[in-house]
Amino acid sequence: MAKNPRQKQKLLYLQKILLEKTDEQHGITINELISQLEAYGITAERKSLYDDLRILEAYGLDICAEKSKTVRYYVGSRDFQISELKLLVDAIQSSKFITEKKSLELIKKLESLASENDAKRLQNQVIVSNRVKTANETIYYNVDTLHEAISQNRAVEFYYNQWRLKLGCADKLKLERRRGGERYSVSPWALCWDDENYYLIAFDEKNSQIRHYRVDKMEKIDITERRRSGVEEFKKINLADYSRSTFGMFAGENVQVTLSVDKSLVGVFADRFGKNIFITSDKSDDSRFIAKVNVNVSEQFFGWLFALGDMAALTAPEDVVDKFKEHSRKVMNQYG
Repeated sequence: MAKNPRQKQKLLYLQKILLEKTDEQHGITINELISQLEAYGITAERKSLYDDLRILEAYGLDICAEKSKTVRYYVGSRDFQISELKLLVDAIQSSKFITEKKSLELIKKLESLASENDAKRLQNQVIVSNRVKTANETIYYNVDTLHEAISQNRAVEFYYNQWRLKLGCADKLKLERRRGGERYSVSPWALCWDDENYYLIAFDEKNSQIRHYRVDKMEKIDITERRRSGVEEFKKINLADYSRSTFGMFAGENVQVTLSVDKSLVGVFADRFGKNIFITSDKSDDSRFIAKVNVNVSEQFFGWLFALGDMAALTAPEDVVDKFKEHSRKVMNQYG
């Protein structure tokens, strides 16, 4: 009688069973392995399974044996520990630019990297519904297209959308194309994840400026035959430092500002600007320090500074101080 052709797949199914069914708290006996293989239409003898386990271990699978009344086998270490998978699940759940549908798909894939029992522990922490999520399912294709354009050193064209208020409609907020539907033409240089959104950092050829674009608001991106421009402008900046200074990727003139800050906020400034920011003692007040940082002067920056209250004071340059005063007056005027 011809040999069962599925026998050639025995090692593959044995590895699948061990990865799916076992972990440090859940081992499996040889008899249970035989039963599991039979469910896939594969017969196995005890002696051959011992040889198969040794082959898988030599291949690199971390097979551990726990001896009590019987010997139970389990996979000890994996590519990802359960704590690392939980970290990735948290990042996916909290990310606004990943849609609810895609979030659930990605989390399901992460669960496949753990045993069935550990996957249940991951499922217990999954709360995606009712979180603030983008509705744009094409964002993943947008990211791929932009990466491809950057690698090919090509400019891109696209439509750019913005929210419009439509009173009297069932859906009051509508996405509409900016510039009356005119195509944008820019040179893409980097993708940045900031404030839970994906942004494209690009050179606007029309205005000869570095600009930022929300990737989830970009539509119908095409890679052109034109080579990218703006290389000299991007040579002048450090992209990591630049994105850190933009405050939510809001455009504005990049300026070095000086602030007098309460010492209790040193962690806040280190988190925002990095540990290498220029800090000196405030000679007029021992409880404060002087920080000099580069920021994009915008309402987003003023809002961040306003939230710090009297714990941080903008002291220079004078024109930026004046702009902040004017911004504060406008806010206060709304309340009489």
